[in-house]
Amino acid sequence: MSQVFPEPRVVHPIEQESFRRLRARLDTSHFPPLTRAVVERVVHSAADLDYANDLVTDENTLVRAHAALHAGAPVVVDVEMVAAGITRRNTVCRLRDARSGPGLTRSAHAVRLAYEDVGPGALWVIGCAPTALEELLTLDADPALVIGLPVGFVGAAESKAALRESGLPAVSNVSEKGGSAVAAAALNALLYHPVPKETS
Repeated sequence: MSQVFPEPRVVHPIEQESFRRLRARLDTSHFPPLTRAVVERVVHSAADLDYANDLVTDENTLVRAHAALHAGAPVVVDVEMVAAGITRRNTVCRLRDARSGPGLTRSAHAVRLAYEDVGPGALWVIGCAPTALEELLTLDADPALVIGLPVGFVGAAESKAALRESGLPAVSNVSEKGGSAVAAAALNALLYHPVPKETS
């Protein structure tokens, strides 16, 4: 896959001021670069400082995922709300085509359909349905990254715990919190982070 280099992103002054205030209230300087980028953008998206201690990820995992993303790996989302929050990359969402059935939610079926489209090596961004994340864990998806941040009182924390136990490369959080905005924010953090320039 050829590398994708989008035009430099222009940051609005309101966003600059928002991040300045965030950093005045939350010290993120101890995080390595990509972890810091993910933590800050998730915190910013929810105005929730507690995500700094709730998120679970690994810098080496993020480095590999960042490289895959900028090399053109597909991005799959569980719902259109996540897709709407990812503004600099086309995404795959098959929820409109999915059907529920006995023991199968529409979200889970959508994951199956999306995997048929993209195969292994994609980045999966799940911010709504725990059953989508549960279904992904049953597939041999070999993902570049799973951003597993579904929200809710039924199954959300459990599905994220199962993601961490799976050993797949992941961004997750411990609590029941999550949602489309924070999931998209985690992916955007990797999209917006500069690609290292190759040295000759």
